[in-house]
Amino acid sequence: MTQHQVFVTGGTGYLGRALIPSLVSRGHRVRALSRPGSEGRLPEGVEVVPGDALEASSFLDKVLSCDTFVHLVGVARPAPWKGPQFRAIDLASVAAAVTAAATAGCTHFVYVSVAQPAPVMKAYVAVRAECEALIRASGLSATILRPWYLLGPGHRWPIVLLPAYWVLERVSQTRAGARRLGLLSREQMTQALIWAIEHPHAGVRFLSVPEIRDLAAAPIVPGTVGHWSGPHMRFWP
Repeated sequence: MTQHQVFVTGGTGYLGRALIPSLVSRGHRVRALSRPGSEGRLPEGVEVVPGDALEASSFLDKVLSCDTFVHLVGVARPAPWKGPQFRAIDLASVAAAVTAAATAGCTHFVYVSVAQPAPVMKAYVAVRAECEALIRASGLSATILRPWYLLGPGHRWPIVLLPAYWVLERVSQTRAGARRLGLLSREQMTQALIWAIEHPHAGVRFLSVPEIRDLAAAPIVPGTVGHWSGPHMRFWP
């Protein structure tokens, strides 16, 4: 069973708190970056790395022995009026993460971006596109996941939109957009992140909402790392 040494930023966030215990339970060794004072919010079984996600030098030495870098840092609860924060946090943290991963020689970079194009949240989507461009320009092999909205604890109001999505996905003129901007559960995203980590790729690949749904629905062979029946993914260029 292949085990990975995984470095995670954003481990105390919405996705990180779900992902880290799953990785540990599957035998992976996990280091997670934490702001001083936030160490207690990280799940058990992780090696805590104090540091600043915006300063690569504050955590670079702990990335050196890791083969996989998972970047989950971002502005909480994105909103149209948070444009300056997206640049100050999302973009700056990706720049630091890419610098650290490339310098340390990580073989795989995993990043949670956002579905695009999209008719709303233009500032958020634009910054995430810039983040993707930084990753591609770095030369790192990467998996970039593009969800839209994740359902889960504290994030359930879009459930009321499910009937509308059901209709839009069945009309030819709106099907592609509805699928690209479809809703996902946190569990589906966690499953897709695990698959990406356990199936590193040479080059850059993208997982959009339909692929993430397929991965979440695919069976896992008990007691093994990997062995999903995965979808066809889109690669760069």
